[in-house]
Amino acid sequence: MAQTCGRFAPTPSGELHLGSLLAAVGSYLAARAADGRWLLRIDDLDPPRVVPGAADAILRSLEIHGLLWDGEVLYQSRRAEAYRAALKQLRAAGLTYACACTRRELAAIARAGVDGPVYPGTCRAGIAPGRPARAMRLRVPDAEIGFFDAVQGEYRHNLARAVGDFVLQRADGLIAYQLATVVDDAFQGVTQVVRGVDLLTSTPRQIYLQQCLGLPQPDYAHLPLLVDRQGLKLGKQTGAGPLDDRHASANLRWVLTALALPPPADLAGAPPAELLRWATAHWEPARLAGQTAIRTQDIPAMP
Repeated sequence: MAQTCGRFAPTPSGELHLGSLLAAVGSYLAARAADGRWLLRIDDLDPPRVVPGAADAILRSLEIHGLLWDGEVLYQSRRAEAYRAALKQLRAAGLTYACACTRRELAAIARAGVDGPVYPGTCRAGIAPGRPARAMRLRVPDAEIGFFDAVQGEYRHNLARAVGDFVLQRADGLIAYQLATVVDDAFQGVTQVVRGVDLLTSTPRQIYLQQCLGLPQPDYAHLPLLVDRQGLKLGKQTGAGPLDDRHASANLRWVLTALALPPPADLAGAPPAELLRWATAHWEPARLAGQTAIRTQDIPAMP
């Protein structure tokens, strides 16, 4: 049986905040509780979103919080050849086609799906004369793709009806998140993916891509998101401030409490490494079963 291997894959669009720390801690505990490896990948595939210096700040913050990864850090910006090879494999199998549709056109004609407009298949039979190719799409079947999630339980949807043929290569030439993630998880030998529930709807697409490419399917666990008083995901877009690394132990105690693992009183002054050892021994994703959101105001501030 293969050793368990988890990963944390932040986008360097800014420093870590409490929401990203929760995802990091959850994936770390799941891997370590199974005596597995925990890898770090920097998802810097989209240059406009990359903030200079953010990747180094993320690594530094993880170390200060005791979240030490195994092996070398993988940077998606250095993996273009692998993504092109996967795209070539899918194209050779007749599973892709060029698309000329713009976002504005799709917004006007497509119905809403689980993650934006459902592509109506406009270019499936070929691009209209005189129109340039923009994106590359994957043909999806009119079939359900489902899986068991360790936190959210059974989840499935029909790819054609919920998403439609989705983009693998964007109009600007960049490889889309779904393909890059699948290729890199397989390359790194990832056997479990623990991340936020906002990516739950992406998982059937990734499973279908794994099937198309002949890649193994990891186990999945989608953690509840931290939300503010308005119910909005805590993140950079909603003004979430960066972690204060000077208070790493307090940050960890807060996040562990949010993950239904409140540390005992005798660990109030414990350093990060000790807190993580305790949490690893007590990790149980069933404590969060079915939970999709954690209100920040419900978690007390830690001294």
